[in-house]
Amino acid sequence: MILAAGRGERMRPLTDHTPKPLLPVGGKPLIVWHIERLRAAGFTELVINHAHLGHRLEDALGDGAAFGVNIAWSPEASALETAGGIRHALPLLGDAAFVVVNGDVFCDADFGALRAAAQGLDADGPLAHLLLVDNPAHHPEGDFRLASDGHIHADGKPRLTFSGLGAYHPALFAGLPDNSPAKLAPLLRGAMAAGKVRGQRHTGRWIDVGTPQRLAELDRELTPST
Repeated sequence: MILAAGRGERMRPLTDHTPKPLLPVGGKPLIVWHIERLRAAGFTELVINHAHLGHRLEDALGDGAAFGVNIAWSPEASALETAGGIRHALPLLGDAAFVVVNGDVFCDADFGALRAAAQGLDADGPLAHLLLVDNPAHHPEGDFRLASDGHIHADGKPRLTFSGLGAYHPALFAGLPDNSPAKLAPLLRGAMAAGKVRGQRHTGRWIDVGTPQRLAELDRELTPST
């Protein structure tokens, strides 16, 4: 699942008329980089949610055939936050664990490894597997602590930043009401307290494309010199 329902307030005015995942970097929309990398890792069935200017996403990407994938759309009348959006999309995602990617990050993560991690999740065992990165300058305090045994904890140091990429079992979201906004962090912290969240550190390329400045920097990096 690719999360694409955010309003992108910090990206205004760029997002007044274009959904943030459709903003171009390196000659193609940010979300297309995700789709191509997911396809290369063997993911052909994708779910994408949307709210703000969602019709533009559907017009641009269609059913995914042009990218070698099949896209099922999960529209939201108003953005349901991360956990609420995933909960709303559960009928499209099925009963097995799945991979989720924030549509507004750029990352060279190994999606094949995330697929393997998803296969290790279970309703009675680990419920989530998160990809963590070193803390960027705009988020120096980080989010969670990664222990040496692979478990992730809400407390303690040193802390790393959640990348927005992870694998989840549907059971993590089963208690949420549908069509109701819900944040992901409280669910994760509850599962962490029960020892049911694992993860790994990603040391490759990752950027939260959250401001026009970071978008411009990434565009310059990905645009070939002539």
